[in-house]
Amino acid sequence: MSATAYPTANRNLWSLVAGFVAGFLGVLIFHQLMLGLLHLIGLTAGQPYALRAIPPLGIPAFLSAAFWGGVWGIVFALVHYRFPRGMAYWVAAFLFGAIFPTLVAWFVVLPMKGMPAGNGWQLAGMLTGILVNGAWGIGTAFFLQRLPGVLSASRRNI
Repeated sequence: MSATAYPTANRNLWSLVAGFVAGFLGVLIFHQLMLGLLHLIGLTAGQPYALRAIPPLGIPAFLSAAFWGGVWGIVFALVHYRFPRGMAYWVAAFLFGAIFPTLVAWFVVLPMKGMPAGNGWQLAGMLTGILVNGAWGIGTAFFLQRLPGVLSASRRNI
């Protein structure tokens, strides 16, 4: 590999690491705050920062969610450059979170856990997934844009 390839490789690697960090933080702050708000208004029984142990490692549920938010943050970091600029960027970030992680949860994760697909098609459960994951998308975009070296100043959408 030539010496000139390393800066690009390092920049691309940093973008993926930043995506993980942004997604992880997006869960810890935006996702969990939305979950808390939805719990307060009675839409969901789920509570933020749940300490329930998740198999197989027995880590708290909110940390497991944050890890998977980080994994989704990598995907987000790979595609967010294609989002429109300005206010539409934030709408796209919300929609990315509301659609993609939610559909995977409904049709892959829940059935793997022996639970009904689509969250049992219960409106409150479906709406909760869409809103908390949409909030995660906004949070991931928020943190991704603030991590050094991820975006050039001219591309920032804030």
